[in-house]
Amino acid sequence: MKAAKNILARVFAFWALITFIVTFLIVYLPSMLCWLIPDAYGQRIFIALARMWMNVWLPLSGCRFKIKGKENFKPGDTYIVVCNHNSLMDVPLSSSFIPGANKTIAKSSFTKVPFFGFYYMKGAVIVNRKNEISRRQSFDKMKRVLQKRIHMCIYPEGTRNRTTEPLKKFHDGAFRLSAETGKSIIPAVIFNTKKVLPPGKVFYFWPAKIEMHFLEPVSPGSLTVEQLREKLFNQTRDYLVQHSH
Repeated sequence: MKAAKNILARVFAFWALITFIVTFLIVYLPSMLCWLIPDAYGQRIFIALARMWMNVWLPLSGCRFKIKGKENFKPGDTYIVVCNHNSLMDVPLSSSFIPGANKTIAKSSFTKVPFFGFYYMKGAVIVNRKNEISRRQSFDKMKRVLQKRIHMCIYPEGTRNRTTEPLKKFHDGAFRLSAETGKSIIPAVIFNTKKVLPPGKVFYFWPAKIEMHFLEPVSPGSLTVEQLREKLFNQTRDYLVQHSH
């Protein structure tokens, strides 16, 4: 039974890859024109195109999806959105369906992929995690993103969660950014993406229902970075455990 599922998952992977490439090429040119449109307005159009793309590709790949809690984004406010990270599927889900203009923090290796690299750079603040200077510069870039009234999406676990625990330990970056800018944090809890693209499996894709729930904003107030990190970790973990199915 397991062998049959692995074979079928590779058939699904082939179909998902083909449909991903075809639909990407359709949105590529209009998305790249957004480089010519300044700041938040151009980024808002870029994200709208990405959302249209995912609204087509996800059903084509066999994945149903549900987004909950968009009303927690108040018009005119800019937020830091923190997401749990289980799979490569997390990025297209979170970036595309965060309401309004947003960028994510992303590692530099994907910028080398032909065509996709330019698209990737438009949607992200790029960081080389092995370079201390790059990490410091990325923090300043994220501050400038927020100043332009663009949401900043961060995965505080750093890398995909390959453990059996609901969450890995959170790093400080998102919470230091909140404390220094005064911007509130919206936790985004992602479900079931690990079923679709499990870390550690090569050329494997299993269609499933994926969900992303936006929780209420958390203001940094007078909290320290450590207190803010602990509060968001506990809130995200508890919600993830209570609503997993």
